[in-house]
Amino acid sequence: MTTPITYREANKHDTSDIVDFQVAMARETEDIALNRHICMRGVEAVFEDRALGRYFVAEDDEQLAASLLITYEWSDWRNGLVWWIQSVYVRPEFRRRGIYAGLYAHVRGLAEVHETVKGIRLYVDERNTAAQEVYRRMGMNGEHYRVFEWMK
Repeated sequence: MTTPITYREANKHDTSDIVDFQVAMARETEDIALNRHICMRGVEAVFEDRALGRYFVAEDDEQLAASLLITYEWSDWRNGLVWWIQSVYVRPEFRRRGIYAGLYAHVRGLAEVHETVKGIRLYVDERNTAAQEVYRRMGMNGEHYRVFEWMK
């Protein structure tokens, strides 16, 4: 029998797991070895300053199964916030069980009741077709924008 998954906002006690998730995701998706110390400081910064974002997690009774980060974009067109989903990670043993769908539904439910939140966006690597299909099933689309970036 499987344990029911619960969804909640993360707290400082989840920091180590979230850092583990980020290190694993960078390795899996981009073959990048993150500096764990820098990543730890980055995750802690979110917990110290909620203006930077909010983490949400999925958990069973024994461990965190997944996490994602919400950051904020001000939209003058909509006079409100757009939540950006970032840093999505689901532990391999929890994949293909609807964990991300539940986590996304939790976050979307919060967005729907906050009048100032006008929508949710995310970006995905063009090569990550599996993730793109998951996002389509969640009712998201990638028809309107292409993300360009400059990173120092």
